[in-house]
Amino acid sequence: MYPQTRMRRLRRKNLLPIFTETRLSPEQFCMPVFFDEAAEEQTPIPSMPGQVRYPVADAASLAEELVSEGICSVLLFGIPKVKDEKASSAYAADGIIQKAVAEMKQAAPDLVVITDLCACEYTSHGHCGIIRECSGTPELDNDASLRLMQKIAVSQARAGADMVAPSCMLDGMVMAIRDALDSTGFSHIPIMSYSTKFASCLYGPFRDAADSGFSFGDRSSYQMNPANGREAFRESELDAAEGADILMVKPAGFYLDVVARVKTLGLPVAAYQVSGEYSMIKAAAAAGYLDEKRTVLETITSIKRAGADFIITYYARDILRWLKE
Repeated sequence: MYPQTRMRRLRRKNLLPIFTETRLSPEQFCMPVFFDEAAEEQTPIPSMPGQVRYPVADAASLAEELVSEGICSVLLFGIPKVKDEKASSAYAADGIIQKAVAEMKQAAPDLVVITDLCACEYTSHGHCGIIRECSGTPELDNDASLRLMQKIAVSQARAGADMVAPSCMLDGMVMAIRDALDSTGFSHIPIMSYSTKFASCLYGPFRDAADSGFSFGDRSSYQMNPANGREAFRESELDAAEGADILMVKPAGFYLDVVARVKTLGLPVAAYQVSGEYSMIKAAAAAGYLDEKRTVLETITSIKRAGADFIITYYARDILRWLKE
């Protein structure tokens, strides 16, 4: 009897799960959460059906609710009331994320609270750092932006963050943040680096959710060209050398080859199933083109199979419910 025929027999006898190579478990999933400083109640995000911006007043109850559902970790994004060129709200002691972190950790100490570390939601121009004029053209000042990231990282750690996740794609960001954390007594705080972050078309719904659209230019000068796989690996390799504890590939589904290669560096690998991936599945399911549950579980299993140890997805709560079923 041919091996394929034997496996078909097992499938008919419902024994195939015994031989399933890739398995999903709750601790592998992280739920992104948006906090809006101006919100007085939960505000739906039109381009991301089922997702909302939360007021900080909901932080404690949300933390308790997520833990009760089996969520082990969250990744926080903040939308401040005030934006300026220096992103001062990002490192303020009473900033939106700093308040949300404190509330969530007090309500649910075992919940792993990770903070997105960037400036795009906090700058008036929407870029990921400090802008300077160069020959009459605005451009990102890498060194000044690194100093800004250091201030944000320390502020988030003081608020109680369990981990920081720099997403700015600045040269030397991991080393600069590691130095800042170590020198201020936070050497125990790990860094999950957005080490391979592509200049993707799939971030549109996120920019709507986080109010982080840019007022000029784009971010292609400091995010990865989707065509460059070798360069993408090199970016993660550099962040590993600078002291990153976890390497991230973003987006996830279109870049599984990169996930698999980054895995060879030997560090834990995170993959971010981004807003556009979420919204595409939602739209197709709403139109009746796809079965939402089966599609989500297939995409997530593919990300896991490619080598991801940790998956950030807006479907985290649904996935845990489906796994229980």
